[in-house]
Amino acid sequence: MTERAYNFSAGPAVLPEPVLAEVQRDLMALPGPRASIMEISHRSATFKEILGAADANLRKLLGISDDYEVLFLQGGSRLQFSMIPMNLLSGVQPSADYITTGAWGQHALKEANKQGDMNVLWDGGDTNYNCLPAAGDYEVNKDAAYLYYTSNETIHGVQFGEEPNSGDVPLVCDASSDFLYRPLPIDRYGLIYACAQKNIGPAGVTIVVIRKDLLDRCDENLPGYLNYKTHVDGGSLMNTAPTFAIYVVRLVTDWLLNDIGGLDKMYELNQAKAKLLYDAIDGSEGFYEGHATVESRSLMNAVFRLPSDELTKAFIAQADERNLTALGGHRSVGGIRASIYNAMPLAGVEALRDFMVEFQQANP
Repeated sequence: MTERAYNFSAGPAVLPEPVLAEVQRDLMALPGPRASIMEISHRSATFKEILGAADANLRKLLGISDDYEVLFLQGGSRLQFSMIPMNLLSGVQPSADYITTGAWGQHALKEANKQGDMNVLWDGGDTNYNCLPAAGDYEVNKDAAYLYYTSNETIHGVQFGEEPNSGDVPLVCDASSDFLYRPLPIDRYGLIYACAQKNIGPAGVTIVVIRKDLLDRCDENLPGYLNYKTHVDGGSLMNTAPTFAIYVVRLVTDWLLNDIGGLDKMYELNQAKAKLLYDAIDGSEGFYEGHATVESRSLMNAVFRLPSDELTKAFIAQADERNLTALGGHRSVGGIRASIYNAMPLAGVEALRDFMVEFQQANP
């Protein structure tokens, strides 16, 4: 095996090494079926056990009650941008409220507007999405079908540390890039979803946690795959499920429960990792400049700039030589983006911090 770098990719992202080792060990043949997870039927007893274990692990980690369904779907956030308004809007509630704090919120709003005129409560575009709204910056419409927000914006590096107050309006969240990074008060949500390729597993599966009463809104005239109720009735097996991705979700959630010790411990580790990077940024006397305001900073994606494009290119090239990879920022923001999801080890963040200090000293 070649040497593994510290992979700071925004996604698909780093996975826990114990999980990768277990996948490698069982890839040719799972015990029992004597075939690869990629070769067994999604309706086999073996896969149904894997699916049930992934569901049970998520319920244990997040304290998900029987008032909610857990679905394992495909299509990523792009499909959820459409499915949510298609299922949750109605003739009585034809519009929803959106808080837009970055690029992924923008994409969600664009798709929702194809189903009706959405109401934008707050938009951070004037400052290139470098901050979050304060509590008094918006007021939720009481007759909105739902309040939608993105908990963590990977491109701009801003993250909600707690849930917006939606009152009696169902709260809907795209948690694709920070799901399972901390404990969540699930009973605050009507629906929360996440693509797997950040904190949960490989690309290919999208987890949706939906409150059961919201399923009454699902129009039976929707195309089958676009109806949440169809997937609930089919136990996430309406069609061929993304079996490999769900298998890895089961392993990652096992790792969170057994190796990490739960989401309280994971949150402590994530706070410690982020502090290392942000202390290096804040202590650089302006050499490194963070994109997000201090109070809005993400624990998952640290986005910052250097004094010039030339230094940025040199930083990325020299970091790569040190096995610190995938650090280039998104073109809309530029600079550096260090994604430090759950599986990024503390040693990787320490190595990046040390390189940042050395690079600044070498380029006074």
